[in-house]
Amino acid sequence: MKLLRPSSTAVRVAMVLACTAAFADEPAGTPAAAPAPREFILVNRTRDPVNKSYRRMLDGMALFEKMHAMAPNASLRFKLLPRQRDTKRDGIVPEIIGDTVTVPVALAADRTFTLVHDQEALDENASVIPNRKASSMTWRAEIRTPGLPPNTRRLGDLRLECRVGIESGLVSNTRPVIGLIADLIQGMLDFCDGSDVPYLFFSERPLFGVTMIAGARREILSVDDLYAGISHGRISKADLAYCDCQVLLDRTYFLPLGDKSWPDDTLIEFEYMDDGIGPRLAAAPSLATGSADTANTLAARKAADAVAIGSSTEAELIAFLGKTTVVAFDSGYEVWVYQIIGDRVSGDTAARASWVERILHGSSEQETSRGKCEFVILFEPSRVVTKTRIRPAPAPGAAKVP
Repeated sequence: MKLLRPSSTAVRVAMVLACTAAFADEPAGTPAAAPAPREFILVNRTRDPVNKSYRRMLDGMALFEKMHAMAPNASLRFKLLPRQRDTKRDGIVPEIIGDTVTVPVALAADRTFTLVHDQEALDENASVIPNRKASSMTWRAEIRTPGLPPNTRRLGDLRLECRVGIESGLVSNTRPVIGLIADLIQGMLDFCDGSDVPYLFFSERPLFGVTMIAGARREILSVDDLYAGISHGRISKADLAYCDCQVLLDRTYFLPLGDKSWPDDTLIEFEYMDDGIGPRLAAAPSLATGSADTANTLAARKAADAVAIGSSTEAELIAFLGKTTVVAFDSGYEVWVYQIIGDRVSGDTAARASWVERILHGSSEQETSRGKCEFVILFEPSRVVTKTRIRPAPAPGAAKVP
C-alpha cells in the first residue's frame, strides 16, 4: 500500500473488510435478513432504488480530470451492470433526483452515461437513481483509451477506473455496514495503490485467460485473480449473494494495480471462453521463459499433451490427473485448476489457507496458485475440453511493490 505497508495489521484487516464482494457477517445474534426479492419495475420513482450520491459521482469526475495523465487519451463514463439473474436490462431510465429537482440522464445503448453539473441538484444533495430495485444493479467507472488492439484494455485506464470508482462510491453492497467500512478505508489509505487490490473489474465476455503485456514482458494472471478469487477462497459460494459479481462471476478479474514495474501503457489482453477452439497455450515455446522451475513447465506440457481438445471428457481427466478445484458457471462452462508442483500435477488445494486467513496473518502469496505453475482446463457445456492453458510459475526475484 502507499500510505501503510501491506505488512501492517491495520492494512491487512482493512483489505479483508473492504473487499468489493462485501463478505462481512451479520452481528452476533442477529438473524440474517431475507434476500431482497428478485424483481424489476417499470416506473421511475422506485421504492428501495439503486441509487448513488450525485455529489460523490461529480467528485469522481473531478478526480478523473485531476489525474487524467494516467489515461491521457481516454474518456470517462459510468456504467450500469446487472447484479441479479433476472434484472431487466432494457428500459433503464436513470435520473438525478433531489428534493425539488429532477434532471434526466441520457443512457447509451451499452448502458453507460455521463453526468452534467447541476448546482441546484448539488445543493439538494441529489442522488443518481435508475428505475431498478436495490441490489439489482451495480455501478462502475469506465475509462477507455480508443484505438487499442481488439480484446485489450490499458492498465493506466484501469488504475484510474479504480480511483474514480472508489471516489464516486460506486461499489454496491447489500449490507449497510460494508458501506461504512468502505468509507473508513478511503480515509485510511490509498486503496488502489496496493499490489493485491480487491477491486473487481469486469470484462465484456466470460474470461478464460488474462495476460499482461509490456514490451517483451508477458505474464499470465493466475486463476486466483479471475472469477473473484473463488478458486482459492477469496470469496465463497455463500458470499456471492453480497457480491457485485453475483451474475458476472465469469467476467471478473483482479489486477496488481500498485505494482509499478508494470507501466500505465501495459496492455491487458483477454482470452474469452467462447471465442472458439484454438491451439493449446502449452505449445507456445515462450511460456518457458522466466519459469521458476523448468520441471514445472515440462510436467504441465506432459499433462496438456494428454488432454485432447474437443474430445477429452471429465471422467477421462479425473482418471488421468485426479480430482481438483472446479469453478462452475451458470452458462454450463467449467474451469478445472491443477497446480504443477515439481514434476507432478496436483489437484489438492484443500490444504491452502483461505484468503482471509492469509491476509490477516500476513502469509505469503506463494500459498495461492499465484506462486505456482498452473494447468487450467475449460470444459464447454457439452462436457468436453475446449481450451487449456499453462501458466509458468513467476521467476524468482520478479519485481514487486514493497
